[in-house]
Amino acid sequence: MPGLVAFGRRWGIASDDLVFPGAFELFIRVIWWIGMLVLYVKNKGQFVCTGGGLLHSYLIVLLVLLSVIILALSAIVYISMQGTITNPGPRRSIPALIYVRTFLYVPELFWAVLGAVWVSDNSPGCDKSVVNAVIGAVVVSWIILFFTVVAVLIVFDPLGSKRQGNVDSHGDHDLESSESAQLMYTARSVAARVWESRIKLLCCCIMQEEDNRAAFSSIGQLFSGFFSDTDLVASDIAAGLSLLHQKQDKVEKTRDPEEVVVSPSPVSRTREDLDVELENAAHYMQFAVAAYGWPMFVFSNPLTGACKLSVDCCRSRSPEYDIVGGDHLGCHFTSMLYTTGLQYRDFIYISFHNKIYEIPFFVALDHKKEAVLVVVRGTLSLRDALTDLSADCENVLIEGVSGPCYAHKGIVQAANYIYRKLINDGILNQAFTIAPEYQLVITGHSLGAGTAAVLSILLRSAFPVLKCYAFSPPGGLLSKPLADYSKEFIVSVVVGKDLVPRLSIPNMEDLKRRILRMVANCNKPKYQILLRGCWYEVFGGNPDDFPTELESRNQDDLSLPLLAEQSFLVHSSPSYHSLVSEDSPSCFSEVKYHAVWSSEASFCSILISPKMITDHMPDLVLKALNSLTQDSPFIFCPTPRNNASNLNVI
Repeated sequence: MPGLVAFGRRWGIASDDLVFPGAFELFIRVIWWIGMLVLYVKNKGQFVCTGGGLLHSYLIVLLVLLSVIILALSAIVYISMQGTITNPGPRRSIPALIYVRTFLYVPELFWAVLGAVWVSDNSPGCDKSVVNAVIGAVVVSWIILFFTVVAVLIVFDPLGSKRQGNVDSHGDHDLESSESAQLMYTARSVAARVWESRIKLLCCCIMQEEDNRAAFSSIGQLFSGFFSDTDLVASDIAAGLSLLHQKQDKVEKTRDPEEVVVSPSPVSRTREDLDVELENAAHYMQFAVAAYGWPMFVFSNPLTGACKLSVDCCRSRSPEYDIVGGDHLGCHFTSMLYTTGLQYRDFIYISFHNKIYEIPFFVALDHKKEAVLVVVRGTLSLRDALTDLSADCENVLIEGVSGPCYAHKGIVQAANYIYRKLINDGILNQAFTIAPEYQLVITGHSLGAGTAAVLSILLRSAFPVLKCYAFSPPGGLLSKPLADYSKEFIVSVVVGKDLVPRLSIPNMEDLKRRILRMVANCNKPKYQILLRGCWYEVFGGNPDDFPTELESRNQDDLSLPLLAEQSFLVHSSPSYHSLVSEDSPSCFSEVKYHAVWSSEASFCSILISPKMITDHMPDLVLKALNSLTQDSPFIFCPTPRNNASNLNVI
């Protein structure tokens, strides 16, 4: 930070990002130079063969060329280690060194070609070890040149020339404000088009339908708007996240243990309520896992899953399997039977149809809980990811709810799709004709949890006693009036420092601001921050004492949830279940959970942890719930706030 400016444009790396790649190439070059020197000294510079003279000259020039390259790389690595992330002054000579190193690729390329020619035309009669050494040198040269081209493509910023021009324009104090605004608008428009092109390239396997094009444009606008006002590169973000994680852990360790609780639960919530809801959550989570089909089943049972499914998947299907749409081999349905313990006749409708805004779901009869279940699958495909990323607001018209009613656009579209299937196609009528006394329960994990929450709001007027269990739902899902309305019938469950339930645009903006403050006020070079951060993430230990902006701030301003390491949270509902784990010194430590009620205030900030992704995985959520309902005693922490019931498993 700022991005490296060279060859008249900005690049996707900073001048202090050359330490590790430079050191790695330097190591390879030194080993290579030593090998060539040993080869030359061993033969005393005399090579008795057809092309001996040419080989002698080749090795002499190669040794000199490698020496110059080693000196250039040493200077690049040393200079790149100087200064701090936001103080690039000591590294001002990096562009010049890069020009020198780039110029050296020309003779290296020529010499690689010359070596290849010698091996093919002049090597007969030479010692085999000498020939092999030259072949090795040629191969190494071409490998390094290939990966250099790949690296350039990776760090190439399509907006580099635009950004540099924009910076230069802002440096002109005489520029009219209208011209400045026009330049900013043009830059953002170009950025949106570039991000849209990137997304289309990534999703080239998806048919270019109208909904897809609208989603690509919306996501492009989202990403361009989020990144346009910063000059951060990827390594700056990694360093900032590492600093922030250690600072958060330091604050938690110095906090009074009695503070590590959530707000007290409503008077209506008792120990018995906690136990019942936890048991229900564990029961319904297995259906949310089952919705992922055979990939999750095999992932959760790596040794036996494929064998169990193979017999049923490969045999000819009986008529009852026709209920499954889009499951040609029956593997999804077979895995669902294994996971849920239901019989095929308990399934009313199953759809694995998958497009943007149209996600798989199934309807089944749960005789154990006397419920008609609507289970929505979470993110499993690229189309699902695009639905996740369509994060604009969309109005949701609900009778009797005052105030602005809007929700996540992609999830609202998905919920409307399932709503139309359930109502217009008579699927729910069919289910309640079979079991009229059963209660409607809607559940799902991740994207499925958000869709289940919105779907339950849409169906609430027709089914007043419905219940929704949302496991690891996405953040930024509902406006406050809708969230308050849903508190009577939605229970959300979140594990630990799960990123997704905290992943809203305001939280991301807050995270960006905190990262900027972190890197701006840290007085250590980036390579030290990254090395220390990697060690801390893998092996644990004490948080580092790198000075940051938090040193001078009151702890009350940290916006950290008053929770321990891991937690299950309930979103947009009166019942929040948080599964929180005890502090674990490293990512190899065994995790123990306990459950407490939590409030939405616990999710107003993103928590950095190596488990922020794994805590979201459906198999881990199910494992944590089962560990509480089967093996572990409950630890009840009464915590009401805003009449919301939140169950945390700690």
